[in-house]
Amino acid sequence: GDDTSKLKVLVSEWVNHEFKPNPPVDPDDKHLRGFTNDACGRLLCPSELDWNNPTVKAGIRDRVDGHIVTDLSFPAFVYEKYTAKPDNLEEGLFKGKILLQAYKAVFTSPSSAKDVDGNGDGVDIIQNNRRARKSFNGLKVKKHVAQIIRMEKASPRSIAYIVCQVRFALSSVTSWRSVDGDFDYVQFWQTIVDFFERPPGREAQRRVDRLLEWWTRCVFDCPSKS
Repeated sequence: GDDTSKLKVLVSEWVNHEFKPNPPVDPDDKHLRGFTNDACGRLLCPSELDWNNPTVKAGIRDRVDGHIVTDLSFPAFVYEKYTAKPDNLEEGLFKGKILLQAYKAVFTSPSSAKDVDGNGDGVDIIQNNRRARKSFNGLKVKKHVAQIIRMEKASPRSIAYIVCQVRFALSSVTSWRSVDGDFDYVQFWQTIVDFFERPPGREAQRRVDRLLEWWTRCVFDCPSKS
């Protein structure tokens, strides 16, 4: 509902700002998003494929065997710098700039999403959060969603929710549906939740814990709760 409408506009603004597509992504019309749009296609492209390869790009657009996009692959936008490392598909996973911007836009505020620089360490974001908090000192500020529901840390299911919302915002589908062609959003959401909640072993659990701590620092770190 509201989150989908909000991100429909905001995601177009972020894509236009970062990739400067020509023509730009229309904030109102979704028909020219998805894989027909070069910038949206790059972000939606399965991480193990190279969108810059003309054969890959044509194969995805024509739904050729070997290039059919399903929920079994993570799209490029979930990765730091929108690129996965072939030898380590977990490195940079769920650190994509647009993903973090969307999370902050939904759970804190759209203006806080502007602080995201996508450098992967979260330091500048934390400093911006603190500056913003200080600037509102003594003022009555409208509470954001996270404050209303007393959400003080990032959760696996909230991240999965935003990943699905961003994926939908980048797509050309105009109304929400659980299955988009060969892509099943319900299965995709469950895959993300399982990544966080059912890691295979202690070392994987430590990596997940560090990732969730990174998310919480980037989104919620501030000197006071108001």
